[in-house]
Amino acid sequence: MAENYTELIERAKEHFGELLEQQLARVERIKHQGDFIDYSSLDKLVIGVVGGDGIGPAITHEAKRILEFLLSKELKSGRVELRTIEGLTIENRIAQRKAIPDDVLEELLKCHVILKGPTTTPSRVDDAPNIESANVAMRRELDLFANVRPVRVPSEGIDWVFFRENTEGAYVLGSCGIEVTDDLAVDFTVTTTQGTERIVRLAFEYAKRNGINRVSAVTKANVIKTTDGKFLEIAYKIAAEYPDIQFDDWYIDIMTAKLIDKERRSQFRVFVLPNLYGDILTDEAAEFQGGVGTAGSANIGKRYAMFEAIHGSAPRMVKEGRAQYADPTSIIRAGAMLLDHVGFKGRADRLHMALDICGQYEKRLVITGRASGATSAEYADYIMETLELPDLKERWQSYTS
Repeated sequence: MAENYTELIERAKEHFGELLEQQLARVERIKHQGDFIDYSSLDKLVIGVVGGDGIGPAITHEAKRILEFLLSKELKSGRVELRTIEGLTIENRIAQRKAIPDDVLEELLKCHVILKGPTTTPSRVDDAPNIESANVAMRRELDLFANVRPVRVPSEGIDWVFFRENTEGAYVLGSCGIEVTDDLAVDFTVTTTQGTERIVRLAFEYAKRNGINRVSAVTKANVIKTTDGKFLEIAYKIAAEYPDIQFDDWYIDIMTAKLIDKERRSQFRVFVLPNLYGDILTDEAAEFQGGVGTAGSANIGKRYAMFEAIHGSAPRMVKEGRAQYADPTSIIRAGAMLLDHVGFKGRADRLHMALDICGQYEKRLVITGRASGATSAEYADYIMETLELPDLKERWQSYTS
């Protein structure tokens, strides 16, 4: 070892030691968590609405309008409150050099569930501070350990639900890597027993509750042997507790191929996978449904839950004056998942059906992202008109059967 590297290596070891202390403390917090919140026991359900930045405020406004439409009775009675939370913009986050400014986080912690628009994360090549992703920070601060993303295309036999671990893997320390020298940079990935157990168990419980007989784990455990290997080993242990559910495991590279295999893809139902792979695979999966603009996302924890679009903030659309033409489908789909999560399953199902009819079948209005298509407000109106159809379910069944 060259003499002049000694100090650099010691500095890297100190940095790594601090990260280990943080993660071990997190493990202890997970060990002492309580049960999931019972929304039916609340006197008032507080839903925080966060616009984000880029196209976020425009599309989140339309999702809020639809929630107001579907929850009109509860809002009038005070059973539900929709609370707008400002300040999670890229400008404010850069100014305060925080992924989530303290005053914004304080307001988020007062809510039970959150509907969140897209937020911009500066990359290394941007002329901006090294600010962590607001999504990653929110998932960590609220301990939203499960990212749940459904993708349904009945005409293709596709009915998938992805359970992506949300607080570990390559993303949790994504802004905490270290450049040891000008020639060597190192990032970190994290897998814990407790974090893996809870995401895998949630996937199996979902399958059991919904009469689904197959769960598939996706890793790269043949190469990433320690962390991915641990994830897969724990998955097999938990799978043994559910003998009525078939369990199999796949590597991420071949699974990306199998999703486009018409002969095999309809056989998959529930997936459970680490953070990075879940992000990649769900974007691919969403393309079958019409693109990332059509898929919603749930981030579930025991005390809090956050629902969001799975796409980015599209700052180019704003710069070009096209924000009003952004597709609100993904954030509205997230709103449907929110309704289901807090106990309004009937209304959630109707919203999912309306989204399917408007986006996949009737297509009376089409979003193009430009003046050649509908505005996000016009499209939200179209969805609400569809929700009012007395034969909504029958019409949906005629398209999907």
